[in-house]
Amino acid sequence: METRVAVMSIIVEEEETVEALNRILHDYGAYIIGRMGIPYRQRGINIISIAIDAPQDTISALSGKVGKLAGISVKTAFSHVISHG
Repeated sequence: METRVAVMSIIVEEEETVEALNRILHDYGAYIIGRMGIPYRQRGINIISIAIDAPQDTISALSGKVGKLAGISVKTAFSHVISHG
């Protein structure tokens, strides 16, 4: 199965969605390499970066689910590195 490495950038503007976001990320935990969260208190937002190694369809599904949450913006950047693991 081909997998790709990607970085997902998430901005959370509504605190109420954090629990739903964490549930989604937990569901994809097997693919997540690492996660960094930065609370930006002066602006009342949270900035989250997710490094992921998964099939492209899986990454796209995760991004789509996260993007449907209210008050959340998400962008994904894919590397050109493909694994045939």
